[in-house]
Amino acid sequence: MKINFDNVSKNFGIISALKDIDFNLDNGEFIFIVGPSGAGKSTLLKLILGQIRPSSGVITIDDIDFGRAKKHQIDKIRRKIGVIFQDYQLIADKSIEENISLALDIVNCPKAERQSRIDEVIKKVNLSSRRFLFPAQLSGGEKQRAALARALAIKPSLILADEPTGNLDVENSWNLIKLLKNVNEQYNTSIIMTTHNLDIVDSLDKKIIKLRNGEIEKKK
Repeated sequence: MKINFDNVSKNFGIISALKDIDFNLDNGEFIFIVGPSGAGKSTLLKLILGQIRPSSGVITIDDIDFGRAKKHQIDKIRRKIGVIFQDYQLIADKSIEENISLALDIVNCPKAERQSRIDEVIKKVNLSSRRFLFPAQLSGGEKQRAALARALAIKPSLILADEPTGNLDVENSWNLIKLLKNVNEQYNTSIIMTTHNLDIVDSLDKKIIKLRNGEIEKKK
């Protein structure tokens, strides 16, 4: 998935959450978005998802101007985006397999393909023995791997990972990063990951965008 931010700003009343943001994401690229709390990282992800619209500037995703796009165009793009969150956002009264199945419902996956897709992604994240358990029965690392499996099931062109290691210990954090790196390289899936963990950022030779007070402070 290709994304272009051209002089994008987002205001909430008198508060400027993002100011004059310029960056590009190419197909298969892995980008880290870093910065302190309140820097604008979550706002940037919400703009990509079409949950909010820019106050000024142009966001182009796969040649579609997201600021002017119709709802059906935004929905079509969003069905190509998998998202994983710091707090997992798994449905508590559904098993891991059922959580993944619900994601496939949303993207209208053909019924004939669903079980094979579920089997594939559960194996990918090494949760085959946990597939019928509920989120409360899983460790934090297992929950985040389940969330990644749910994101992968839709065969996304882009994964947005919003502080995905924020609630994980060191070992599980590195295991998740290895999985994301593998997904990026094996499937050519574009990834944008926000994080505070500079050890993880420094360990991978990927593009880095540093935000501070809603502005890009540094690009690498």
